[in-house]
Amino acid sequence: MAKRPLIVGVGGTTRVGSTAERAMKAVLAHAASLDCDTLAFGAGALPIEPYDPGRVERSEQALALVSALRRADGVVIATPAYHGGVSGLVKNAIDFVEDLRDDQRVYLSGRAVGCVVCADGPQAMGSTLSALRAIVHALRGWPTPYGAALAARSRPFGDDGAAADPAALRACEIVAEEVVAFARMSMRT
Repeated sequence: MAKRPLIVGVGGTTRVGSTAERAMKAVLAHAASLDCDTLAFGAGALPIEPYDPGRVERSEQALALVSALRRADGVVIATPAYHGGVSGLVKNAIDFVEDLRDDQRVYLSGRAVGCVVCADGPQAMGSTLSALRAIVHALRGWPTPYGAALAARSRPFGDDGAAADPAALRACEIVAEEVVAFARMSMRT
């Protein structure tokens, strides 16, 4: 039996159910429907201690995140856009990828990384998506061609009883499809 790809999601805020966390989970849900295993690191599961490269001890959250990323065939990162950039919480979580520096598959090498940005205004979406892609490149990951930029103000996942926005859900599905397709291709080599 062929190995199922593992897709790891990282994102959200300290608030459970944030738009970014819901977007990450929507991507992972679609990846699961495409016969993948998934792990989500959102509110409460992300390390909150500042990344310190000189510190050997790691919290349970940091150890779990690094372990999952080490095994991942694909990654999804979903961040709110704070003042035109990646949130501090998500950037700090990404910084723990440095713990993979001595691995045979260093950092995010050989992994597709889907990027999702949630923002109240369109100006922050583009700059944050560009910054997130640059971070992924610096970590030797492969940002998928499609990056989802979701208008948080429009409540894309149907808060307060409203229906979810089909365009937002489709954007998350496209990210999942690209991450999964690349993961499967790289698993064959």
